[in-house]
Amino acid sequence: MRIYLAGPLGFSEAGRAFHEGVIKPGIEALGHIALDPWTLNDPAEIAAVAGLPYGPEKRDRWRELNTAIGRSNTEAIDTCDIVFAVLDGTDVDSGTAAEIGYAYARGKRILGYRGDFRLSADNEGSTVNLQVEYFIDRSGGFIISSIEALNEALRALSAR
Repeated sequence: MRIYLAGPLGFSEAGRAFHEGVIKPGIEALGHIALDPWTLNDPAEIAAVAGLPYGPEKRDRWRELNTAIGRSNTEAIDTCDIVFAVLDGTDVDSGTAAEIGYAYARGKRILGYRGDFRLSADNEGSTVNLQVEYFIDRSGGFIISSIEALNEALRALSAR
């Protein structure tokens, strides 16, 4: 299966270590293709824009690059079979929530992962934001709380 990796882990050093050292290789070791949004665009181009001095040129270059990144991520979601969404944090990352909503609207199944033990729900009836959880559930997916459950979860989703 082609699995899009939604989540904010690429923004921090610790997150990248977990994303690149556990999640991505774990999915690939199970025989799936990981569609990694952190590698869909040229990292040298991103670094070049990030390294520009503050000002209008940097802003304008980010605007162009943001459009390219958004388009690449959209195309990857359109071609995936499943979205694997990292839901950690005190609230689900806004970009991840948007990708979940888009994937749901496109008829994709969504597997959520929340290894974070902090409370993040709107109320006692949900694990994360109720709308995010609704989209995951209605897509035919569910939320797992440990990465060790990944293989069984993907098998269950592929059988649906």
